[in-house]
Amino acid sequence: WFAGRTQVERVKTASCLTSPLPKLSPLGTPGTARMDDERFDGMYMQLASQMGGLDPLLDSFFGFLRRKTDFFTNAATPEAAQESVLKAFQKNKDRSLEDAREKAAKEKKRKADEEKRRARLKAEKEAKQQRAEESRVEEAPAPAPPPAKAEEEGEASGEASSAPSADSAAAESEEGEGKGLVPVKNGAILDNYSWTQTLQDLQVIVAIPKGTRTKFLDVQILKQWLKVQVKGSDAVIEGELHKPIKMEDSTWSVEDNPVDDNRLLTISLSKANQMEWWNCVIAGDPEINTQKVEPENSKLSDLDGETRQTVEKMMYDQRQKAAGLPTADEQSKQDMLKKFMEQHPEMDFSKAKIS
Repeated sequence: WFAGRTQVERVKTASCLTSPLPKLSPLGTPGTARMDDERFDGMYMQLASQMGGLDPLLDSFFGFLRRKTDFFTNAATPEAAQESVLKAFQKNKDRSLEDAREKAAKEKKRKADEEKRRARLKAEKEAKQQRAEESRVEEAPAPAPPPAKAEEEGEASGEASSAPSADSAAAESEEGEGKGLVPVKNGAILDNYSWTQTLQDLQVIVAIPKGTRTKFLDVQILKQWLKVQVKGSDAVIEGELHKPIKMEDSTWSVEDNPVDDNRLLTISLSKANQMEWWNCVIAGDPEINTQKVEPENSKLSDLDGETRQTVEKMMYDQRQKAAGLPTADEQSKQDMLKKFMEQHPEMDFSKAKIS
């Protein structure tokens, strides 16, 4: 349609080049928003794509000015057309530099805020660890007083001869009591999560920020792997599980926690072996003392006869070990040896040992 216009109707640019420009807004167009500056972007992108780049697009545009307008031939001065082009170029170059400075300032602020957030989380974690360590120190039993010195040489000699057996008994008692944290509901309260357990399953509870929706959570439950992460943050839990689980019977859910003004992510894991206690959830995390686990006796009636017998035997062995006494298997071996000794009085069993 442009090619059919008369010379009088063709675009006249000389008057535009000599007349004063209207006052521009900060965005570069009179009284318009930035969206007006971008309204032809789609058309320009399409043209640049069809022509194969920016250089052919610029060449085509100036060819249009040469062929269809008097931009070059009817300017006020020979340099007016060039000055107009350079003016538009300089204006957009300045704006580009300003945009780059704004972007750099925003990125700098974002990094500073992220560093502050990480420093705050690190300080909170260290404070929790220190409180937990102080709590463990307070709960540690006082060391046993050293044995009183014998007043007579005969007593000293007697004590010396019995010392090895006393040390051995103390070592066995310590071993029988086991090592690790004192269980809290058969689990533990750690810095980043807490957990409880029964023989059949265990629950892992993670506190997450208030308002966190499930679509922002990355929860991966595999046979022997667990990962919990709020998208955009570091993983709260990620690692190999202490023992295998049944993936098909394991679930997770989220609920509000008005007490602490946050939300709680609860993960229910079904144990593959439902006849043993776990001493931790993730391999390498702090372990509990499973010999101090307290199973719920009220639920023994729900078990079948064979399972109930096994559980009761485990409970009996734990109590025996805690008291420094032989377990059911060890007692059975001792009874067998005693019976054999009674049947064969002619044999010397003074040096016999039960392993």
